Amino acid sequence: MKKESSVYPVWIMLAITFVIIVLAFLLFFLINYKSEKAAKGFEDEILVFADSLEYEQLQKSLQSVFEKEIFTPQPEKMFTLKRGNISQIENSKQTKNIIIAATLNSASQTSKFIETIDDPSVEGKSISDTNAIYYKHDIWAKNQLVAILSAPTVQELNGKILQNSDNLFFTFQKKSDERLFSNLYNPNYEQKEIEGKFLSDYGWIIYVQPDFKLVSNKPEEKFVLLKKSSDKEMEHRIFIHWIDNATPDYLIQDSIKALRNRLTKEFYQSTDDTSYAIVASDYFVSKEVNFNGRYALFTQGLWEMNLNGMSGPFVNYFFYDEKSKRIYMIDGSIYAPKHYKRNLIQQMDVTLQSFRTESELSEERKDALIKAAKD
Repeated sequence: MKKESSVYPVWIMLAITFVIIVLAFLLFFLINYKSEKAAKGFEDEILVFADSLEYEQLQKSLQSVFEKEIFTPQPEKMFTLKRGNISQIENSKQTKNIIIAATLNSASQTSKFIETIDDPSVEGKSISDTNAIYYKHDIWAKNQLVAILSAPTVQELNGKILQNSDNLFFTFQKKSDERLFSNLYNPNYEQKEIEGKFLSDYGWIIYVQPDFKLVSNKPEEKFVLLKKSSDKEMEHRIFIHWIDNATPDYLIQDSIKALRNRLTKEFYQSTDDTSYAIVASDYFVSKEVNFNGRYALFTQGLWEMNLNGMSGPFVNYFFYDEKSKRIYMIDGSIYAPKHYKRNLIQQMDVTLQSFRTESELSEERKDALIKAAKD
């Protein structure tokens, strides 16, 4: 009798193996799948999930970190905290900014929820390192930030919040800036011809949004002014000024007000030339920051016209670029008396952060911009 071929059983085994691999891949995908739905909500709102009694004890610490006030000239909060009940979290999982705070092993719903989050290091991190704050990105929605705060007691949790105040605020602010720039930036409407002109003439660029116009270009003064006026009740201005053959010794806080006043006296005048903009005395706050890898002084303040009482907020970066041996001052200001200005000034800040010198651009990017300027 003829012996039966073994080809058929081998084929069956290969088919079974293939099915197992496909199923394993699908299982892996489902386990690690993250929603591509974009996070929703206000940029300046943080939803805090915490037990009601614990939230009462944590509220002041959280407010001191996030509800800092800026003046526009009206006082406006950088973030607004809103408490949520953890039992309702399913309805809020697409919120942009979330904090989940609870004491460990407290048997509260919030504490139990933290234990269910798919990462074994969360609880251990809270116990072993009182200076640690645990962040999760895009856990339930795209461009979402979730901070998990926990400690053995409420007192220790309050301490952790206050000890990490700068890190907490900066992390939420940075994520908000990233989301905002992704919404502002549109390569289809980018004014590349203006950016290319700045690059070829001056060796730097800044993102020029639609509706912004180049209203002043003074090579001899090393000064450029961009302006957007949607109506008589709203105006955005950006200026860039630079000093050649400079040293970082000039980077002192007193120089900011003096230099800005000199520039705005000449270039920020009323239509009839009877008044000009100056830095207001009531609100002027400077701090040291990292601006694209450089030491910089960042200032938030108010400008006002010296005669007619118009005013508004401004943000300003003052830094030294080692490669070009230049001091740069880049500044954005808003006039919008009938509008909430916290988000407008953040948009201006994010636009200023798009500033790049020639050495920071790829050859492909430089070629594209210079070509656009010539066309």
